[in-house]
Amino acid sequence: MTKEYDVVIIGGGTGGYVAAIRASQLGLTAAVVEKGKLGGTCLHAGCIPSKALLRSAEVYATTKNAEAYGVIAPEVGLDFSKVQARKAEITDRLFKGVQHLMKKGKIDVYEGKGRILESRNILVDLNNGEEEIILAPKNIVIATGSRPRTLPGLEADGKYVMTSDEALQMEELPKSIIIVGGGVIGIEWASMLVDFGLEVTVIEFADRIIPTEDADISKEVQRLMKKKGVKIVTGAKVLPGSLEKGDGVTIKAEHRGEEKTFSADKLLVSVGRLPNIESISLENTSINVERGFIATNEYYQTNESNIYAIGDVIGGLQLAHVASHEGLIAIEHIAGENPTPLDPTLVSKCIYSSPEVASVGLTEEEAKLQGYEVKTGKFSFRAVGKALVFGESDGFVKMVVEEGSKKLLGVHMVGPHVTDMITEAGLARVLEATSMDIARTIHPHPTLAEAIGEAALAVDGRAIHS
Repeated sequence: MTKEYDVVIIGGGTGGYVAAIRASQLGLTAAVVEKGKLGGTCLHAGCIPSKALLRSAEVYATTKNAEAYGVIAPEVGLDFSKVQARKAEITDRLFKGVQHLMKKGKIDVYEGKGRILESRNILVDLNNGEEEIILAPKNIVIATGSRPRTLPGLEADGKYVMTSDEALQMEELPKSIIIVGGGVIGIEWASMLVDFGLEVTVIEFADRIIPTEDADISKEVQRLMKKKGVKIVTGAKVLPGSLEKGDGVTIKAEHRGEEKTFSADKLLVSVGRLPNIESISLENTSINVERGFIATNEYYQTNESNIYAIGDVIGGLQLAHVASHEGLIAIEHIAGENPTPLDPTLVSKCIYSSPEVASVGLTEEEAKLQGYEVKTGKFSFRAVGKALVFGESDGFVKMVVEEGSKKLLGVHMVGPHVTDMITEAGLARVLEATSMDIARTIHPHPTLAEAIGEAALAVDGRAIHS
């Protein structure tokens, strides 16, 4: 059986299903091929389940400190099975919501593995074992996502060594853990697990954790993670073949010219992600692959004009909201809508540790490397009434602007609920606002967002409460 479509999306993750919905809105016939569950990694093995666990860890840590708020609670305990059950209930509810959206948009969903044939049709090997189906699309969008990357000798076994995939399925918590990698995912897990009461050690190869963030942010996050009890070792290279398993795990790393040994119950490898491109038969196409990622133009079109690729398979910013936006651009280009290409410096980035981290635009170092004369303004949450009310006054907002024009180049935050605040800065970047535009914006009191207005004033030494 062969079915024709205007567009078929291989991969039903955040980028894929959003692309399908946009295609339906534009009157295109669309189908999604998904080998697992709609929602992909973000919904089932990434963004949503990890944030559900982070929230439980935050509540647990806050409850243990309830007396600081004048609340006398009986002995606080943790039932991790209920933590996992809550996570599953949230992901299941959202999964059903995505299924509803597919039905609402009259989008066909094929549960199975899709492969591109030499004819540019798609062969679907259905999960239910039924006869294979051939889809004949005018256009194809590859949105197959990514998987956790490992290191030689540190492959996941599900018992001693885990990636985030296995860690999300833990039935019980260990007493201690080593996390190899101090990037975004590694720091989120470190924050979560130390809040759950584990002994946590982070080993990072670079000279600072979350090295893609502004240096001041990295320094503050490292200070606050250590304050929470996380042991952090930067500038350390895990030695190949040094892993030993038995009564827990032991690993060796070279640190400042010395060989050091680290031991814990389990080890979590968090060193980035690899694109899923091996099983879709790219060899039947002339698509260019560069450094393991599919190469595209600014509209996510490959060198085969009717085949597009979005999300983690093309590299760049491997974020769910970026994949979704790339999907919108690709579909609108297919439909002749002349979409505006994505500017990476307008993308807000978030780290859901406790405290949270959020940023948009250029770091101070990046701005200087691009030739800007830079001024910065920084304002601490310690002077923000709402932060004190929350009992979360660590952190700050940092603003990077061009000295002469006061053009906003970047905003970087660490502190309470900053992932919910970064959109103001993102909108300011889209509108090409200046720091004075933000300073003139009246921020209600008491709110955490007052820190943004004060940081804008601080650029010119005009902050009121510092």
